[in-house]
Amino acid sequence: MPKGVVRFSISLPPKLVDEVDEAWKKMGYENRSKAIHDAIRSFLTEFKWMQEEGGQITGAILLLYYIDVPGLIEEVTDIQHKFRSIIPSIMHLPLEGNKCLQIIAIKGSAKEVKELTQGLMTKRGVKQVKLAALAP
Repeated sequence: MPKGVVRFSISLPPKLVDEVDEAWKKMGYENRSKAIHDAIRSFLTEFKWMQEEGGQITGAILLLYYIDVPGLIEEVTDIQHKFRSIIPSIMHLPLEGNKCLQIIAIKGSAKEVKELTQGLMTKRGVKQVKLAALAP
């Protein structure tokens, strides 16, 4: 494994680069590299827990979805009922227009949290799913 740093290039749409540059400056990072480093670290942490089958996870799932997609609310509710043993609480926040945010508290095995998260993110009408996981 090489020591120090490895430089590599990536290709991004100009609008995304502008958004990244605006974000890292507003967040107080000294440079783009450090911000991208932290973003990649976060991505890898999330990927690693998704690969784990053992261990316990405590945290929250943020679910942003469109309320006007036929059958979506019922599908989301069905998935949540299937995993009710690891969901101690759900908060529902209506947003502007046709969007809603759910904050789903979770506490359970990494395997079950992975199944719940993947079940939610694959539904048509779900705009974004984000897990904030902590190892208790």
